[in-house]
Amino acid sequence: MSPVIEEHARARLITDGPLTRPVPVDLRYDATEDPRTVHITLPGGTDWAFGRDLLERGLRTPIERGAVRVWPCGRTQLIVELHSTDGVEVFQFEIRTLIRFLSRTRAQAPVTAAPSDGTPEKRPSRTTTTAAPTTTAARPERGAQAARG
Repeated sequence: MSPVIEEHARARLITDGPLTRPVPVDLRYDATEDPRTVHITLPGGTDWAFGRDLLERGLRTPIERGAVRVWPCGRTQLIVELHSTDGVEVFQFEIRTLIRFLSRTRAQAPVTAAPSDGTPEKRPSRTTTTAAPTTTAARPERGAQAARG
C-alpha cells in the first residue's frame, strides 16, 4: 500500500475587495484511491478532487475542465478558480509549492497511471464535510457561469 501524500500549504483567497487574505489549504494524493487524482481541501472542509494533469498543464498554460480553471500568473504564481452553486472561489498559489507537491505525486504514482488507454480524464468533483459554506468571491465577468458544478 502506498502512503498518502499530504502537504499543508498557504494560498491567497482573491476577493472582489481590495485585499486578499492568506488561507490554509491541504494538498492530498492517494495513489490507491485514484492514481490520477489530487485533492485540494479548503477552509471549512470543502474538498475539490480533480485530475493531477489539470494542475500540471495549468503551470504552463490556461486550462479549464468542468468547474475548475487553472492558469499561470506571472512566473511564480498559479491561479485556481473553483465554481460551485455557492459561487466562485479564486485562489493564488506559489508555483514552487505545487511543483514540489506534484513531483512527490509523480514519484509515488504507479507506472500504469497514465491514461494512454483512452480512459477519460478525471472530472472535477466537490464535496463539503460541513454544512457551513466557505467564503466565496464572486467575479462579475464570470458570475453567469458559477452555477456549473
